[in-house]
Parts: sequence; C-alpha cells; structure tokens
Amino acid sequence: MAVDLLLGLQWGDEGKGKIVDVLTSKYNIIARFQGGPNAGHTLVFNGKKHVLHTIPSGIFHENAINLVGNGVVIDPVIFKKELEKLDEQSVNYKDKLFISRKAHIILPTHRLLDAASEASKGKAKIGSTLKGIGPTYMDKTGRNGLRIGDLELEDWEEKYRALADKHEAMIGFYDVDIQYNLAELETEFFKALKTLKSLKFIDSEEYIFQAQKEGKSILAEGAQGSLLDIDFGTYPFVTSSNTTAAGACTGLGVAPNKIGDVLGIFKAYTTRVGSGPFPTELFDEDGATMSRVGNEFGATTGRARRCGWLDLVALKYACQINGVTKLMMMKADVLSGFKTLKVCTAYNYKGQTIDHLPFNIEPENVSPIYTEMKGWNEDLTGMNSSSQLPKALNDYIDFLEKELELSITIVSVGPDREQTIFR
Repeated sequence: MAVDLLLGLQWGDEGKGKIVDVLTSKYNIIARFQGGPNAGHTLVFNGKKHVLHTIPSGIFHENAINLVGNGVVIDPVIFKKELEKLDEQSVNYKDKLFISRKAHIILPTHRLLDAASEASKGKAKIGSTLKGIGPTYMDKTGRNGLRIGDLELEDWEEKYRALADKHEAMIGFYDVDIQYNLAELETEFFKALKTLKSLKFIDSEEYIFQAQKEGKSILAEGAQGSLLDIDFGTYPFVTSSNTTAAGACTGLGVAPNKIGDVLGIFKAYTTRVGSGPFPTELFDEDGATMSRVGNEFGATTGRARRCGWLDLVALKYACQINGVTKLMMMKADVLSGFKTLKVCTAYNYKGQTIDHLPFNIEPENVSPIYTEMKGWNEDLTGMNSSSQLPKALNDYIDFLEKELELSITIVSVGPDREQTIFR
C-alpha cells in the first residue's frame, strides 16, 4: 500500500500537527521522517493545547502506531520531557511509540557546538534554534554519529565519550565565550537515555515494508517547511535536513514508487521565524494584526514570527518540487476583518517580471508584485461547512486553486481539531 505524505509548503509553522491529528483516524501508522526537536507541532482538542517536538502527532489516538524514523535526530532530554507530558495526560504510548535504530542522537555537546557556531557568526547568524540539530546532521554525514541502535551495543559509552571529547576540542576553535558544565548536562542526558531505552527500538525500514505488504495505511509526517529544505530552501537560512517529499523516502526507507498522495499544508498568509529573506513580509499594521490575531509565536522557541501576505510564487515552487496532489489551507480565520487582501503572484527580479522562485530572493534583488482581492468580516471560527463560508473567502480559495492548479480540500478556521472544514 502506498505511503501518503503530509508536508509544510512554507517556512514551517503551517499547522501540520493539527492536520495529522485530524487525519490520524484514517491511518494505521504515523511516521516522522526528518528534523528533530527544532519542530513544534501544536494540537488543540477538548479545550487543551498540546505541543509535540519529536513524537509524531498521532500519539493521542488510541489505535495508531507512531514511528520516529531514521531521518530524525533525537534529543533524549527533550524526548523524555515529551513523554512526561504524555504521562500527565495518561496517554498509553509504550505499545504504540517506536523508534528507528538508525535515528541519530543529539548529544549535549552538539547543543554547545550549535551555540558556539551561531555566536561566532555575529550579525550573519542564521537564526538557529540552538537545539544541536545542525551539528548532529554534520556528524551523520561525516560518519561520526551515535545512533539509537548503538545504545544496544556494549561499547556505546566508549563511542559517546570519543565523540563528546572531539566536540569539546571543536568548541575551543570558536572565538567565543561559551560557559557550560558538561558533567551536569551529562547527568541529565544519561538519565534521559534510560527512559529512551524503555521504548521499543525497531528496524524501521523493514517494519514499514512489512506494513505496506499487509495493506496498512501509513502517513509520513514532515517537520519544518519546504522553504527550509537544505537543498531547495532559502539557503543558508534553512534547516539541516530534506523537508520535501524526497526526504520521506530517505528518512523512512520508502521507495519513490510507493508514495501515494502528497498533502501540502499552507497558511492563508505567510510567516517566518528567524533570519532569512521574506519578500512579502509586512512591517505595518496589517502585519501586526496577523501576528496578534494568529498568535504567531514559535511553538519551540517562543520567538515572534514575521508575517506577510501569501506568496504564490514560493507556494507554486513548493508544490512543484514536492509533487503535491492536495492542498490544505490553514488559519483562514486570521484574515477576517481585512478590507483588502493581497496575494503575491509574481516578482520584480532585477527589473524583470518573473513567476518562478529565483536563486536569490534577498530584498535587493526581489520585490513582490501583488494582486488585490476583497476581504471578509465574518467570524469563521464557528463555521463547519463550506456553504457557510463568506463569498469573498470562497473567491479567495477559487483564485488560489486556479493559480496553483490544485484543489484545496481542507480549510482550517481555528486551532481546535473540530474547527476543520472538508471541501
């Protein structure tokens, strides 16, 4: 059976966690395929807010298996805290949360390296979440990493010590003053490893292969967004993994011809956390309103998100490189009250009008060309069917579907799982 993918099409924070939670009842297995605790997936149901960082967003459903794939990097300390939150809510995860033996482990020294590297860049910093993600992926590609499966081997502590010692020597190369107590960090780390080892470690690619043979339905859950992809994002202001559809193949061991639907999620406007170019960013009252009404703060970092109008040039690009088959639009409710909406349909790139994403979208090279549309005033948060949506919103959706040549099958009108309209 084919594996469906669920991906963010912007710079992250699109609302993937909510949609995975909404769709989980249709799937037997939810599998995270890349990223680490730099992700923050927020779910709201039964009047409560839940934030996950590494654990797949299907964990609150009784019958779904949740798999952390080989493409993910795991911080045992953060993972332990997530499990403790689940314990507080009496979520029985022991029999339905599996971890790939090939997933890499974030060490305390990876986080220290991340902090030293970012501090050394000064004004040129990329806006890292300082979770040690980049250094962990660097060790992965440098063939130095410690993996979950290593914890089952007798010499894993020797491997850990050799890598941590190497990291400490590297920290000394940076001309910055990083204060830390490694012994204290390691005490917490080793305690968290004991918790991690109480979970089930599996050969995940074989598990998924057999599940497919048995006809089980699988949803691959992406983290971050397509425009943060290490290859196809706004480099160097990107994450360290492949956040696009191709990343699901390498991050889970799924053959390309076994991919089914690619579900692309985007906000009705655009946001970005941290540094990097953002052609449609707003610095006026409209941007402030989006931020306030949309509660635009990072679930992982707490940093305020930058806000702007929907960028269709970037969105088309994300749809193309992912092979998106269905679209889902989030936070339509946030745009209620705007008299006029703007949609970027082309760029002025070095004096020429283009409708594709160029190599460089820094402000000195790119300025957005907008199409204006009529806004709506209605409160959408209590609506539960397409027939209730205001005409101006339906016109907005029709315009986007025509431009993107794809159907928008879900419109979210609030953070709760119940505030979801299927079209």
